Amino acid sequence: MNVLKGIITEIQSHEGISLVKVKANDFIFSSIVLDTPETAVYLEENKTVKIIFKETEVIISKDLSPLISIQNQIPCQIESIKKGVILSQINLVADGEKIKSIITSNACEQLNLKENDSVIALIKTNEVSLAAND
Repeated sequence: MNVLKGIITEIQSHEGISLVKVKANDFIFSSIVLDTPETAVYLEENKTVKIIFKETEVIISKDLSPLISIQNQIPCQIESIKKGVILSQINLVADGEKIKSIITSNACEQLNLKENDSVIALIKTNEVSLAAND
């Protein structure tokens, strides 16, 4: 599980759902939360929260400016790759933060991923969870 620390910068709420923007270092994460500031105490601008997402939800792109709808696009460098028969773990570094991605070994080979490659980590907004920072 990837867990980063960030600060809530913006909250848009409507009908019990919130789109929350969270700044972690120099990048902004977007998260859909099934709560509002009225129903969840931790949803408050300038509040520190945990940003949580699974390794299997991190998509890798070698195109450094993909034109796609995914909001969370984090420029990274590949620190290391652990290749398995079916799955590979890609260890990334983004502005000092470590992020892990698990993709198929087939995809790893097709993208010709290597250590020190510059890539974009893509995480869908609905796959990013937030939690109060204890």
